[in-house]
Amino acid sequence: MASTPSTTLATPAYCNWNLEDASFPEQFAWGASTSAYQIEGGWDADGKGPSIWDTFAHQAGERVFENQTGDVTCSSYTLWEEDLKCIKQLGLTHYRFSLSWSRLLPDGTTGFVNQKGVDYYNTVIDSLLANKVTPMVTLYHFDLPQCLEDRGGWRSGATVEAFDAYAHFCFRTFGDRVKLWLTINEPYVIAELGYETGIMAPGIKEPGTGAYLSAHNMIKAHAAAWHTYDEVFRKQQGGLVSIALNSDWAEPFHPNSPADQEAAKRHIGFCLDWFATPIFMNGDYPVVMKSKISAMSKKQGYPSSRLPEFTPEEKMTIKGTADFFALNYYTTRKIKHQDYACGQPSSTGDKEAEQVTDPSWPVATGSSWLAVVPWGLRHLLKYIKDTYNHPIIYITENGFSQSDPAPLDDSRRWEYFRLTLQEILKAIYIDDVRVAGYFVWSLLDNFEWTCGYSSRFGLFHVDFENAALPRVPYTSAIEYTKVIANNRLMNLHG
Repeated sequence: MASTPSTTLATPAYCNWNLEDASFPEQFAWGASTSAYQIEGGWDADGKGPSIWDTFAHQAGERVFENQTGDVTCSSYTLWEEDLKCIKQLGLTHYRFSLSWSRLLPDGTTGFVNQKGVDYYNTVIDSLLANKVTPMVTLYHFDLPQCLEDRGGWRSGATVEAFDAYAHFCFRTFGDRVKLWLTINEPYVIAELGYETGIMAPGIKEPGTGAYLSAHNMIKAHAAAWHTYDEVFRKQQGGLVSIALNSDWAEPFHPNSPADQEAAKRHIGFCLDWFATPIFMNGDYPVVMKSKISAMSKKQGYPSSRLPEFTPEEKMTIKGTADFFALNYYTTRKIKHQDYACGQPSSTGDKEAEQVTDPSWPVATGSSWLAVVPWGLRHLLKYIKDTYNHPIIYITENGFSQSDPAPLDDSRRWEYFRLTLQEILKAIYIDDVRVAGYFVWSLLDNFEWTCGYSSRFGLFHVDFENAALPRVPYTSAIEYTKVIANNRLMNLHG
């Protein structure tokens, strides 16, 4: 991982390449992303079973901003035609959405199939294709069926089997038309916030073990689903399957400090590489994770490492189970080495790396954690290219939020998108990164997890106070439409 400051990456120089003249590659995927729980509503409509987010948001307490829920949100379950109008207005070539596992299989198993859920997703897929929009479908975006969580959720090996059966069902049901699949969205977030700190659904707090165990099973579930597609469906359907991994970029707080340089490497190791190393490389966890967690576990009196081990057979099954690299990028952090005093076990303590936001970086108004650092994406893309054998990369999420109420003229936000797209062009033309597509998060303002409706990422504004839930384009949507139509950035300098 690079430990030099951001300004030193651009080699070779721009001698024979002009940013203003550059187009994006032919057949570049221009997209926007959503997820089922965040936009669909209809939380108990037409036979849908409860998910962990239904349960989490309905529980008393201040788990979510102002106790808001996704019960209705954008009501895309009944207003899909309005979403389709937004997609067509933008001129998207691709649309990424997720399937609600419990809308299709109410108890999480194939014992009972909810046909109305199948009909809904058939309508979405067929209408996208009728309008020459390619669907990219995520099987699992945070909303585990509550029935499966009641039996252990991602901490249970039984969920690996249930996910594989669910994936098989989806490939069989929709794979004749869907050619781009993502198994799990952001397993890092699910593990850390769902099973370590309990900030997000299902709200489990098991510091030092919960994240590692749930991640272990998610990696195995992903690999099982990939093999199911590869062995049963690929020859006939001809699609591609991957997993959506999120990561910050990490810069050493003191660029010349060896301790901070190593801490920055650990930050990437305990986030992106945690999942990418086993899936894209060797079937096993990064060496830095194995050594740090083992040493810390020993100091804390554990008989063995808190990080589970893959068997030799599992390693062989896991390695190479991705057909492209799907990356969600939002921000960059400066990283300091931080000694941990071996108190209560935690994944944060194992990492021994403190995250710091540079005060000179602007922060998105709707998300205090989201420092806007477009050049960090270029660094991360180059890191993925160099580390993971030059894969084809889709940027499956990137976005900047506004606080509510959000002005329709979000010119400041569009400037951040524009700068980000410039960095992608540099990655393609200077760093030789094979970026195949870019998806904005999100198509619509929606239920932003624990932030509820206070954080607005949409290209389209949604008036949640109006029962009709009208969708109105922000300035960023209008500008994004121009970029898509021309396959290049327009008016680079204003």
